[in-house]
Amino acid sequence: MRPKVTVLGAGSWGTTFAKILGDGGNDVTVWARRPELALEISEGKRNSDYLPGINLPASVTATSNLARALAGAEMVFVSIPSQSLRENLAAMKPLLPEDAIIISLMKGVEKKTGLRMSEVLEAGLGIDRDRIAVASGPNLALEIAREQPTAAVVSSTSLETAERVAKLVSNRYFRTFVNTDVIGTEFGGVLKNLIAVAIGIVDGVGYGENTKASIITRGLAEMTDFAVAYGAEAETLSGLAGLGDLIATSGSSLSRNNTAGRLLGQGYSFADVVKSMHQTAEGLASVGPVLELAAARGVEMPIVQQVSQVLAGTLNPKDIAPHLTTDSTEPQGERTTDGRKTRGGIALWGSVKRALDQLRDSGRGTGGN
Repeated sequence: MRPKVTVLGAGSWGTTFAKILGDGGNDVTVWARRPELALEISEGKRNSDYLPGINLPASVTATSNLARALAGAEMVFVSIPSQSLRENLAAMKPLLPEDAIIISLMKGVEKKTGLRMSEVLEAGLGIDRDRIAVASGPNLALEIAREQPTAAVVSSTSLETAERVAKLVSNRYFRTFVNTDVIGTEFGGVLKNLIAVAIGIVDGVGYGENTKASIITRGLAEMTDFAVAYGAEAETLSGLAGLGDLIATSGSSLSRNNTAGRLLGQGYSFADVVKSMHQTAEGLASVGPVLELAAARGVEMPIVQQVSQVLAGTLNPKDIAPHLTTDSTEPQGERTTDGRKTRGGIALWGSVKRALDQLRDSGRGTGGN
C-alpha cells in the first residue's frame, strides 16, 4: 500500500512536487496557507498563481488546516521559505505523526544559525536524522509541471530512507537517484543559487556566454571547496545536486535567482529587487550566512563575495568580474580556490557552454530554484 503523503507549501515547487507524487500513483494532501488557494487546488485542480495552465492529478487535494494536512501522514515533504521554516516547525511538531519521514524540498541556510534545512528540521522537530531526507537537483518547477523529463537526487544519512523516498517520487517523467551525502546535496542546492545570482548580474549588465561559462566553471570550484570543507564528498558537487542544478538555474533567465541577479545588473537596488519578486529567491538570503560559514573554515569565495558587494551597493554591477579568483597579477594554476585540485570544477568550460546553449534553445522554466 502507498503511504499517505503530505506536501507543506503550495508555491510553484511544492505544487509541482505534489503533481510528481500524484502522477506516481500517490494520494497527496497539500497544505496551503490561504484557504482560497486550497480550494482551487482541491476543486479546480489548478494553482493559477504559481503554475498557470497546469492541470493537477485528481489524487491531489489541499487544505489550509495544518492538523488535517498532517493527520496520518507517513511522509511529509516540506517546501516552505527557508527563513520562515523554524516558526512553522513549532506549529507542526505537536501534529506530526510518530515515525513520519520528513523530506526537505528547500534550498537555503538559516540566517541566524547558518544551519542547513535538514539540520533545522532535526532541531525544530526533535527527530532522528535517519528520518530526514532531502531532494535536490536541476528542478525548474514549470518545466517539470509540463512533464519534461528530468532527474533528481534524494539523500539521507539512512540509505534505506533515501531509497524508500526515491521509489515514491519516481514516475514516467521524473527519475531519482540516491546518496547518503546529505551535506553535499544540501550545500549544492544552496551554493548554486549564489552563482546563479552572479550569472544574472552579468547577464543584466550585458556580458555574454564566455563570461557566464567562466563564472559557472569557477563557481563550481568555489562550491566544491566550501562543501568539502564542511564534510561533503567532492563527487556530489559534480552530480545532479551540484553541477546539474547549477547549469539549470544559471541557464534559465526566468529562474528566481537568475532573475534577481539580472535586475541587480540592470541597476535596481537590493530592496527594489526583493519587493518586485513574486516568490523568494533563496540566493539573496543565503549570501551572508554562506560567507560567514566560509570564513569560519578559511574558504575563499570571491564570486560570492562580489555578489555580496553588489547587494550591499558597494560594487557597481558593471565592474563585477566574479570569474577572477585572485587579485594576483601572476599566472595562477587552474585549481580550486584554496589551491587543491578539484575533481568537479575544472576543465568544464566547453561542456557547460554547450549545456547552456541547449537550455536556451529548448525553452526555459520558472520557479523551483
